[in-house]
This record gives sequence, C-alpha cells and structure tokens, in this order.
Amino acid sequence: MPAPPDAGAPETPASSPRSPRSKITPERVQELYAAVLELLRESGYESLTMEGVAARTRCGKSTLYRQWGSKPELVVAALHSTRRGSLAHIDTGTLAGDLLAAARAIGARSGLDTTLVHALSHAALQSPELLCAMRESLVMPEIAAIEAMVRRGRERGEIAPDCATAEYVAAQLFGLVRVRPLLDSLHADEEYLARFTERVILPGLGLETSPTES
Repeated sequence: MPAPPDAGAPETPASSPRSPRSKITPERVQELYAAVLELLRESGYESLTMEGVAARTRCGKSTLYRQWGSKPELVVAALHSTRRGSLAHIDTGTLAGDLLAAARAIGARSGLDTTLVHALSHAALQSPELLCAMRESLVMPEIAAIEAMVRRGRERGEIAPDCATAEYVAAQLFGLVRVRPLLDSLHADEEYLARFTERVILPGLGLETSPTES
C-alpha cells in the first residue's frame, strides 16, 4: 500500500528552494490557521496536506510554502494562534465559583478541543516540536489558570495550606475531558463537568456548594 501524504519526509516542493516570505494580512493569516485546525479535526494530521489547505482557503500553495515552509511548521503556527488563556479572566471571589466557571468554560469547547487533540496525538508523539506546540497552546495556559485559582483559594483560607488534593484539580478536569468520549461516546460538556466539579472536586477540597441541576 502506498504511503499516505507526508509520511516520512516533510511535505515540501522538490523543484525549488524556499522563497522569502511574502506579506499576508493578519486577518488572512487567522483565516488560514482556522482552516488548518478545521481540517485537522475533520481528517487528522496524517491526511492534512498543503494542497488541501490551499483548496479550502483558496490560497496558492506556493504562498503557503513561502510563508511556512512545510506542513509541520504551518500546523505548529496554527496551534500557537489558539493560545487563548480563556480561563485566566475567571475570578469570582471564591474557589468554588472559580472552579465551576472553569468547568463550564472547558466543557463549552470540549468537542472542538478534544477532537483536535485526538487528531494530533499520534503525530505529536513523534514530533517534539508539535508536542511542545500542543502543550503550549492547548494545555499549559489552562493548567496555569486553574493552579492560580487554587492558589488564591489557599491564600483566602478556603482550603488548608497542606490540602493533598489541590494539586490534582487540573488533572481531574482535563483528564475527564479526554476520557469521557472513550467511556460514554460523549464529550464532557458544560453540565457534565459542572456536576463532576460539585460532586467530586469540591468535596475533595473540603468545599461545599449547592448541587447542579441535572
């Protein structure tokens, strides 16, 4: 069976050396990145090609190569463009409120993020650069935000300084996002993560809250 596109050597044109990068507007760049992420979710990393991105975005393939050089470079750049830090703004004044708000925010986009992570997981294990981009764009900003919430809660005296379960909060939330599709064939949506937070995470931290309606 012939090898799939991009198996082995990176996909680059063999006929000419890489040209100087051309100017593309920031708006156009974001359109291209969005298309790359959309194609990744649809078909996975191995099936993604520069030709496919060019067709989806009506952009010349030569322009893509001039700007990014290869598929791995383009995917890494697209991943870095997703760095939202979407949990960093959450500060309700209580740790329980922060974690519930974070759970709902994570659940609201769990379908998109989980699909993207699954699409990239195999390739990332073989590419340190791709793995680093995944961690920096999809994982570390959110973990840092949750750790900041726990730290504020500890400083306010809401949890004990030596609370043994505090270091596992982020792992529980993000681990559940990854595992629920395997267990139930469903994404960990807002209500599911909120219930888990109220019934598992908050009691583990010694916090109380009113139960979420099912």
